[in-house]
Amino acid sequence: MIRWIARLIGIGFVGVLLIALYGTVSEYISAPPEATAEHDFYREPKELELESNGAFGKFDRAQLQRGLQVYTEVCSACHGLTRVRFGDLAGIGYKEAQIKAYAGSGNFWKIEVPSINPDTGEPATRKATLADHFPSPYANEAQGRAANNNALPPDLSLITKAREGGAAYIHSLLTGYADQAGYKNEKGEELLKKFPTAKTPTGLYFNPYFANLNLAMPPPLSSEGQVAYGPGSPKPTVDQMAKDVSAFLVWTAEPKLENRHRTGMVVVLFLMIATLLGYLSYQNIWAEAKRKVAPVGPLDPDNKAKRKRAKSKARIEG
Repeated sequence: MIRWIARLIGIGFVGVLLIALYGTVSEYISAPPEATAEHDFYREPKELELESNGAFGKFDRAQLQRGLQVYTEVCSACHGLTRVRFGDLAGIGYKEAQIKAYAGSGNFWKIEVPSINPDTGEPATRKATLADHFPSPYANEAQGRAANNNALPPDLSLITKAREGGAAYIHSLLTGYADQAGYKNEKGEELLKKFPTAKTPTGLYFNPYFANLNLAMPPPLSSEGQVAYGPGSPKPTVDQMAKDVSAFLVWTAEPKLENRHRTGMVVVLFLMIATLLGYLSYQNIWAEAKRKVAPVGPLDPDNKAKRKRAKSKARIEG
């Protein structure tokens, strides 16, 4: 009785689910969702070729240093890098003396580190040391929002891990600002003709690589030569600067990437060798061995003979 009740309850649940599914599907077919500007005009990030891409990728130290320069001169005015220590810059090819000059001389890094005045106990600031993390440009979230029209600039330490598309997304976003008037998508549809109400609000900037097409950040890289690279470096075009800072942010998010790649290759090689040795050992030990299965029960020859004699004595056929 209990089983029948349980079955009826289960059938009732399945019935309710089927009715709900039917209602949802029929509503979707009869009244499909309306198209939105974000859906029709959002663009996927462009592919970005970096030296660190792929299973065997390695960082281009010169590019990382250029990316640090772009971050220092452009991005650091609004975005923090609080999970990175100044001492970590040794990983992109700088020597200790160079890092000390960068962090503490005041000629390169301008934002001082929060501290306490030892004489008065009052909040103060000081020059950065190798042990310090990159400080945020704002004392707190409220100050950051007040300075950016209530939009809080994200910390960039892990931004290439936190955004789908990684470095390609950052590069596309930095180079993707466009004039909304007359903008067309890949199908040739004009945005403001198809969606007249999608005009970018005052204080925001149109960028088809951003999820909702409008963001509070003005174009940070606006002109060629905005950052002056040193001798022997590529021409500082907007695309090159965006590519360099994107590569740098890959490093900040995963500074041990090269070690992980090397470890992965060693592990794969070890597993291949172990698999080969295991297979050869199997062949060597079991190649000549023959499995012998002793028949038991009704299949035992002695039992078959006894059964045959018993049937013959009882005059049973078969």
